[in-house]
Amino acid sequence: MALSASTTVPHSVDRVTAVFVDEDFLRHTSELVGGTLESFALDGDPAGAFSTTTVRTIPTTRMPDIARKFVGESLKVTQLEAWEAPAADGSRQSKISLKVAGAPLDVNAVQRLVSDGGSTRIELEGNVTSSVPFLGGKIADAAEPMVGKALNLQSQQAQAWLESH
Repeated sequence: MALSASTTVPHSVDRVTAVFVDEDFLRHTSELVGGTLESFALDGDPAGAFSTTTVRTIPTTRMPDIARKFVGESLKVTQLEAWEAPAADGSRQSKISLKVAGAPLDVNAVQRLVSDGGSTRIELEGNVTSSVPFLGGKIADAAEPMVGKALNLQSQQAQAWLESH
């Protein structure tokens, strides 16, 4: 199942990147959906190429009942991001991988922060897949809207965060 989203925030790529690797911001977005930020690690300097590992626990209350029976009341999600160094115009790209403990889902996406004058266009493209024979497509189809909303939430909240901090 394909993920695709795009939004523009009226702030520079540097400022948006700084928010995306701000532990307080990550805690805020986790708690916004009723979850918790379990851990966050930054490896490298955000001025160049770097990577992050974010572990969250999120409730399954918005999932269909059939899925909740399978995964329980909450999910532990590990998000790995491998960021490239900025391009000449300041634009950036990160490869995102999500692993859901106890659920047969794989999410792989590419997020681009495109410098657009003084603004940043945040573009996200990716796929949700499941390794379960026969049912994998249905599981991925059910998970895709939730994964898309979660990744979009980060982009939407970045603007509000930048305006209030």
